[in-house]
Amino acid sequence: MTPPFEAPSRTAWVYGDPQQVLYPRNSTGAYCGIGENKDKPYLLYFNIFSCVLTTNIIGITQNGPECPTPQVCVSSCPEFPWTVETAQLSQTVGQVFYAANRNFCLPGVPGDMQVLQSLRQELCPSFLLPSTPALGRCFPWSNSTVPELPGISNTSIAQGISGFLDSLNARDISVRIFEDFAQSWYWILIALGVALVLSLLFILLLRLVAGPLVFVLIIGVLGVLAYGIYHSWEEYRILRDKGASISQLGFTTNLSAYSSVQETWLAALIVLAVLEGILLLMLIFLRQRIRIAIALLEEASRAVGQMMSTMFYPLFTFVLLLVCIAYWAMTALYLATSGQPQYVFWAPNVSLSGCEKVLTNTSCNPMDQPVNSSCPGLMCVFQGYLSTGLVQRSLFNLQIYGVLGLFWTINWVLALGQCVLAGAFASFYWAFHKPRDIPTFPLSSAFIRTLRYHTGSLAFGALILTLVQIARVILEYIDHKLRGTQNPMARCIMCCFKCCLWCLEKFIKFLNRNAYIMIAIYGKNFCVSAKNAFMLLMRNIVRVVVLDKVTDLLLFFGKLLVVGGVGVLSFFFFTGRIQGLGKDIESPQFNYYWLPIMTSILGAYVIASGFFSVFGMCVDTLFLCFLEDLERNDGSVDRPYYMSKALLKILGKKNEMPPGDKRKK
Repeated sequence: MTPPFEAPSRTAWVYGDPQQVLYPRNSTGAYCGIGENKDKPYLLYFNIFSCVLTTNIIGITQNGPECPTPQVCVSSCPEFPWTVETAQLSQTVGQVFYAANRNFCLPGVPGDMQVLQSLRQELCPSFLLPSTPALGRCFPWSNSTVPELPGISNTSIAQGISGFLDSLNARDISVRIFEDFAQSWYWILIALGVALVLSLLFILLLRLVAGPLVFVLIIGVLGVLAYGIYHSWEEYRILRDKGASISQLGFTTNLSAYSSVQETWLAALIVLAVLEGILLLMLIFLRQRIRIAIALLEEASRAVGQMMSTMFYPLFTFVLLLVCIAYWAMTALYLATSGQPQYVFWAPNVSLSGCEKVLTNTSCNPMDQPVNSSCPGLMCVFQGYLSTGLVQRSLFNLQIYGVLGLFWTINWVLALGQCVLAGAFASFYWAFHKPRDIPTFPLSSAFIRTLRYHTGSLAFGALILTLVQIARVILEYIDHKLRGTQNPMARCIMCCFKCCLWCLEKFIKFLNRNAYIMIAIYGKNFCVSAKNAFMLLMRNIVRVVVLDKVTDLLLFFGKLLVVGGVGVLSFFFFTGRIQGLGKDIESPQFNYYWLPIMTSILGAYVIASGFFSVFGMCVDTLFLCFLEDLERNDGSVDRPYYMSKALLKILGKKNEMPPGDKRKK
């Protein structure tokens, strides 16, 4: 199979040049900080205020040399203000600039050239301002004395510069954030360790408390619904006695006003009562299936306990995802920087005398002098990168192909993780004598087996999902571009299309997940496995729904317990509200106390999601194995059941004992 990134990667590595993004360019197109300018890492604008007037300071930092003023690489930014005096105009460049260690002229300017001539040709700057380096470029201080230039005022320049250097205050904020992390990183690691321990304990203890915990959660849901019914009835009774009706209110866009009419609470009362009744009927008529779901959860907890290495497999998946994303980012960077830079003639005002015959936007060489010096301000400026040629014309298509490859590769990595975990947990279920018949290294064996035999099947399933995701992205892009011009009917149709694609993506994810489980069990191709898994689930649709909802309820409670517990502990600790801990474990002082708290909560959520995703995969795998066990085996000596004794007891089944063999499962 051809790797998804092969075509754009070859083009990117051959024609791309990421230095165009990493390093600034001067007016001649040379990089600052490398090559002949290795000792000159900063870019100085002769008149940065012209950039502020034409665009804005942030645009300059993003677009680099795309600024109508000469630029030169310098070893350090100016530290003191300086302006060419009238008496210095008749002197030479060497006397005014080089002798005073002002090495800010363009490369190759002779020292015997007159200063006035160099200023007219914009070979040397007419003024210097104390500057600070940012993003490889010299930006003036916000309190610098601004020279008298047409169209520029102290207020406008101060606002423009301070908007980038002061309002953002990036350096100060980054230093404060770094200080907070430096003081709290070990406490954050402790919080993440607590989240890891809580997640493991919750999963391992499910074998003991799954049944009581599920029934407590179900009773809690019934209690919440019952209280909602009671509250809705009280509100309805009070408003009914007052005579508050929706006919008096009429139609209004203020939704909060509907809470003051009796019909709203009557509707809420009916809906909650119906939900309460449905849940009670489900408990009565589906209690057997709920017991099976609880037994499968307990069995999944035992399987995880027997194969603890599976809990840390998401770390390997995370590393593979990082590699895929980093490779795509580098490929996209190389593609975006392929092509040579283009320079064109530019003049600030082509209507001035002497500029009538100037052909602006025509190609030029920045190393040459302007062909028409009579036009004020005429210069050769950077326009963009060369877009001609077969490769350059195909860059957009290659970027699209690269995005397709990114989606495909990410989905394949996720599919690999699902199939590997399914293979490991399936080996647990189909071990007749547990744990004696479980393979020594079930996770490693499943990983090698998946890579050797099922790579193509995983890639095919990932490709189907990728095509749907790309269609959703295209639809979102079209909706974003046409949002202002759509009529209500078009918006409704677009919303329906987006909803259908969302549902299709969810269905394909569900189908792929179960297909990968069947691939891990039987080793058949993707299409056959997907068909068998779908038909098996449809024959047991009620059990599927019950197990899915019970598992979702339990895992939601687990995430809430882990994330909420770590969040509460982090809040009380980092805000200094836990007293009497001693100086050694006292909470330090922070610039932003919420930073370590949010980091701990986010890390706890990621850890809990990773652990519970493995547990969810274990439950789904054991469930499909359980359904296959029921359909293919009958408990005879030749075809014994492989399920646990608890499941056999719930179903009222048992295995026949071989003659003369007293072994029990």
